[in-house]
Amino acid sequence: MCCARGDIENRIKELHHGLEIDRTSCSRFLANQLRGLLTAAAHVPFQELRLGAARTTCRRAQVSTLREHLLKLGAWIQSSVRRIVLHLPAGCIHRHDWQIIARSLGAAPA
Repeated sequence: MCCARGDIENRIKELHHGLEIDRTSCSRFLANQLRGLLTAAAHVPFQELRLGAARTTCRRAQVSTLREHLLKLGAWIQSSVRRIVLHLPAGCIHRHDWQIIARSLGAAPA
C-alpha cells in the first residue's frame, strides 16, 4: 500500500515539475483550468511511453527524463502511404531503447 502511494505521489510530482500543471499565469479562471486539463492530457502519452519502455533503461524514468532522452533529438522522418519511418542519428545513445519502445507499441521492424 505504501509503495503504491509513493508511486502516485511521484506521478503528482511529475505533473508539477515536469509538465508544470500548477502554472496559472492567466488572469481568467477558465483559461487556467484549460491549461491544467491540457497538461493532464499531455501526461497520458508519457504514461504510454513509459509502459512501452518496460524492458529498457527508461522504464522508471520521469517525464523530464523521457523528454530529454527520447523526444528531444533530431530525426529524419520519412512518410509514405503505409508507414512512417524515423531515421535516428547514428550517434543516438538511446537508439536501442527507441526500437524496443516502437515495437512494443506496434511498429513493424524495418
